Amino acid sequence: MDAEALLDEAVREAGDRIRAALAMRFRDLDMAEDAFGFAALRAVETWRRDGAPRDPAAWLYAVARRRAFDLGRRAQVRERAVHDAPEPIPDPETILMAAFEPIPDERLRLIFICCHPALAPEARIALTLRTLCGLSVERIARAWLTTEVAMTQRLTRAKRKIRDAAIRFEIPEPDQWPERLEAVLATLEIAYAQAYEDAAGVSDAADLARESLRLSGLLAELLPDEPEVLGLAAMIRLAESRRPARLDDLGAMTPLSEQDVGLWDAGLIRDAAGLLRRAADLRRSGPYQLMAAIHATHAARRETGATAWGDVVTLYDILLAVRPSAVAEVNRAVALAEAEGAEAGFQALAAIDAPARLAEWLPYQAARAGLCAKAGRQAEAADALRRALALHPAPAERLFLQRRLADLGKTA
Repeated sequence: MDAEALLDEAVREAGDRIRAALAMRFRDLDMAEDAFGFAALRAVETWRRDGAPRDPAAWLYAVARRRAFDLGRRAQVRERAVHDAPEPIPDPETILMAAFEPIPDERLRLIFICCHPALAPEARIALTLRTLCGLSVERIARAWLTTEVAMTQRLTRAKRKIRDAAIRFEIPEPDQWPERLEAVLATLEIAYAQAYEDAAGVSDAADLARESLRLSGLLAELLPDEPEVLGLAAMIRLAESRRPARLDDLGAMTPLSEQDVGLWDAGLIRDAAGLLRRAADLRRSGPYQLMAAIHATHAARRETGATAWGDVVTLYDILLAVRPSAVAEVNRAVALAEAEGAEAGFQALAAIDAPARLAEWLPYQAARAGLCAKAGRQAEAADALRRALALHPAPAERLFLQRRLADLGKTA
């Protein structure tokens, strides 16, 4: 394996843990990212010349740590550094860096560590997505329907607060979990959503689908009496169960309504149903259970042959009452078109009071195109498809949109 490929593999498997460990040691997320970037650049040059190290991840961490100490703020950084605890009691850094092979709760522990309650909810989620999940600022901004500049400023303010307040990144005790749980769930939700955007699983966020599936299951085992934890785990399993049916023979994305239900993963659907039953028994509903129920209604088509669109609309109405969002409103409009006709869906979409950035969210333009086409508004549908294609969709989604645009041309 050449140096570039080896580095890519090491960054993919251990980069987030290295950045997190650096952040824990120096309490400066900018420095952690800068030092890790320096180590990655140095790796290609060194590994080409000297050959690959025995443990690439450990090599990257060691070089990044030295770089952090060598940066201009050495004195201030050392004052804030978390020094190694004496043996035999390992400190958090030692625990994190002792083994780079994933252990069942390693990344989940890191997410709890990074979702620090001293930060505003959105800031802690965004920082965790950036530092632990490796998502770009552009991706994180898109998840919040805001600009990259605005998200960069938000992240910068959060990092400054961590640095100025000397916030300690430590493993929280169980009695501290509740104050972090909402941010942990949101982190996993957004991480999975970024992976789900790409049906073919070839984007830089693709690995987050499998990891979100795994971590949500671990979290459900860790907190079996938290119904929203069970709801999130169910939701991810139901969405992921459709992955085998999301591409057609030519590699284009297949929309949910056109998927072959025989290809859906029955095992994941059964697991999700069990999680939802357990959540219902706890008699405390919430948004993740509602989102899972929406997915479960779609999954029922595997048994009934039809989707209960009226039920989907009702569930979205309840969801919007407890957690309003433009994303849910877009999805409700699509469901309403199926339940009551294209014009009803089109009007619901047009009535959304949403940020201007919604127009730059690819699923919105795809939904708009579909609703306009069903309502006979061919020119508007074509405009929406062109706008969607301009938003740099993943290859499978691009092929699907191009095909839809070509079909509109044939019917014009």
